Amino acid sequence: QVQLVESGGGLVQAGDSLRLACSASGRDFASGAMGWFRQAPGKKREFVATNSGTSGATDYADAVKGRFTISRDNTKNTMYLQMNSLKPEDTAVYYCAATDSEYDSRFEEWYEFWGQGTQVTVSS
Repeated sequence: QVQLVESGGGLVQAGDSLRLACSASGRDFASGAMGWFRQAPGKKREFVATNSGTSGATDYADAVKGRFTISRDNTKNTMYLQMNSLKPEDTAVYYCAATDSEYDSRFEEWYEFWGQGTQVTVSS
């Protein structure tokens, strides 16, 4: 059984930093692409960042580029999202996603496996 579990969310003030982690079990995603998506209250889930499985290429949404950094540790089968200079607009449930494909995508339909999400709340 494949499981993705997010952790590291919490309540912070604007300008603070958080580091989210996504721990995968039941499958090795070392060669597969992984990504982060988020869903704010009353809005649809949106793309945040992705990391390809072989080239290591990254992709970021304009709203987070320069502030967020996606990375992974394949020895731990874990992906991370470092979030700096957080803004109230970043408040959302953050989800990690994974696929067996080496290619990443901004479309959530591309990913076969999902975590349950972790809440990030940024106060002004």
